[in-house]
Amino acid sequence: MADKLPPVTKITKKVTKSKPSAALGFIFITIFIDVLGLGIIIPVMPKLLQMLGHVDVSTASKYNGWLTLIYATMQLVFASIMGNLSDRYGRRPVLLISLFGFSIDYMFMAFAPSIAWLFLGRFIAGITGASTSTATAYIADISTGHKRDANFGLVGAASGFGVIIGIALGAYLGEINIKFPFMAAAGFAFFNGLYGLFVLPESLKPEHRRKFEWKRANPLGALIRVFTKHTGLGGLIGCITLVYIAQKAVEYLLSFFLFEKFNWALSSVGTLGIFIGVVLVAIQGGLIRYTIPKFGQEKNIVFGLIFYALGLTLIAFATKGWMMYLFMIPYCLGGISGPALQGLATKKVAKNEQGELQGALTIINSISVIIGPFIFSYIFYNFTNKTHGTYFPGAPYLLAAFLMLISVFLAIKSFRNHVGKVRSVKSANPS
Repeated sequence: MADKLPPVTKITKKVTKSKPSAALGFIFITIFIDVLGLGIIIPVMPKLLQMLGHVDVSTASKYNGWLTLIYATMQLVFASIMGNLSDRYGRRPVLLISLFGFSIDYMFMAFAPSIAWLFLGRFIAGITGASTSTATAYIADISTGHKRDANFGLVGAASGFGVIIGIALGAYLGEINIKFPFMAAAGFAFFNGLYGLFVLPESLKPEHRRKFEWKRANPLGALIRVFTKHTGLGGLIGCITLVYIAQKAVEYLLSFFLFEKFNWALSSVGTLGIFIGVVLVAIQGGLIRYTIPKFGQEKNIVFGLIFYALGLTLIAFATKGWMMYLFMIPYCLGGISGPALQGLATKKVAKNEQGELQGALTIINSISVIIGPFIFSYIFYNFTNKTHGTYFPGAPYLLAAFLMLISVFLAIKSFRNHVGKVRSVKSANPS
């Protein structure tokens, strides 16, 4: 017999008559704000760390590695908790609480008098950032068939818009006052939370909810369950993990690379970020709606990963600043693989387990944020430090490209294993 629904579901019934398009729009904005925070940090963080720590760009990159470590650790702890809470109480309350938490985090970042305060801000952001699993579970709730892949493509488009606005705010407002970008982000998160109170319907019907269990909210336990319960996910999750790690070379290190190698101004980094965002929106908000139905998920995954590897390799060996615009195009084309990977993974789990799956993927992303930026920052420091022998700022991107190539082989192997299982079932059960 199902548990008695908590009082919060009575509140959600008042907004369930909202149009699905309005709900999808809210999720789009929520993910946009998540990425907005990352976009703001990309151009501003090197300068902020240099100012607060009185260090050069190379040393500042090491601080950045530690900051991402605390952020990812908290996200790792809370990702499965958030996902499982959303499976029990619904997506809506978890998303709203997380948005208001984000606004608090950005205010901490805005008024940080020392690097220690930045760590406190990242601590809070790790908890609230775990809401991504709930947002993607929401999309899985309201989507079916190829529309699910297309709506996951909207996640990529939201990320693109977040990069555009975030990096623009971080670069241009940061030149006026380094606190302004964070204050703007805090305002966006807060007012989106207020907007969601009146617009966002609940996507998870009461009959699809399940009891919250702490053992299922254990982050490591959640990963083990996903692997053991859904054996077909193993290869895909391995592929996703390497992709997440490799992407961190761009997400968390790009501005350090541009400042060090090309001595760019803050506004120049912002202009490149806008360009990246426009390309991502065009690819993941438009192109992917054609490529997935036309070529299928598997081809999108393979060719997307190859594009990622190509773009990263070209970035590693860039010799002129203008080349960054050209080389970012194949890298961004790699984005056609992300929604296809997510769409394929969601097909392998039940409706009332989408939150748990997305929570597990968020855990993997958190682990990648622990591993990726820390390793890439250390490599960048060692290949840019003047006291060391070899100077090669592009070293982290070469390693990231290698990881993308490995992920191609894992994906292909996963596809072949799936085909083999299907053939075995058909031969065992002839029609």
